Amino acid sequence: MASSKKLYVGNIAYGISDNDLKESFEPYGEVVSAQIIMDRDSGRSKGFGFVEMSNEDEAQAAIDGLNGVDIQGRALTVNEARPRTDRAGGFGGNRR
Repeated sequence: MASSKKLYVGNIAYGISDNDLKESFEPYGEVVSAQIIMDRDSGRSKGFGFVEMSNEDEAQAAIDGLNGVDIQGRALTVNEARPRTDRAGGFGGNRR
């Protein structure tokens, strides 16, 4: 069974909702999830998000079909999401 593929979507217009994002990707295949990243303090969109497609072929079709496409006056950036890296900081290293 093919595993799902997560895509990074950048340069999203601020008026676009999670559902709008999902609808933009549905012509390319099954959308497992679509989420626009929101600013914690202001509650506004940060202008980027992630879409998870059900398999690699659909993800590639979405990249080919939507990267550079103008939606609400902004050309989307769509590419394969990089794995999330652990951020430095947090707890000290002297735990027992």
